[in-house]
Amino acid sequence: MTDRLKATEEDIAENLRLIRTPTGQPWSGRTRYAAAMFLYQAGLMEGDVLEVYRVLSRLDHEDPAAALEKIGLGVGGI
Repeated sequence: MTDRLKATEEDIAENLRLIRTPTGQPWSGRTRYAAAMFLYQAGLMEGDVLEVYRVLSRLDHEDPAAALEKIGLGVGGI
């Protein structure tokens, strides 16, 4: 069992905003991955979803939500 991050509502809201960073912007993939890692550490995201964000983190023009949908995973309201 791993210890989960104790996140404030403000931190969660900020990372939910960051995970929606539009594709195509410089460093947007890394921004989305950092937010995904935060949400994972807070227990709000599954590891398989995090992995998609990791794989796409260097691909600023790729949409993780579309990739998740394509492989049958959801983003759980993100």
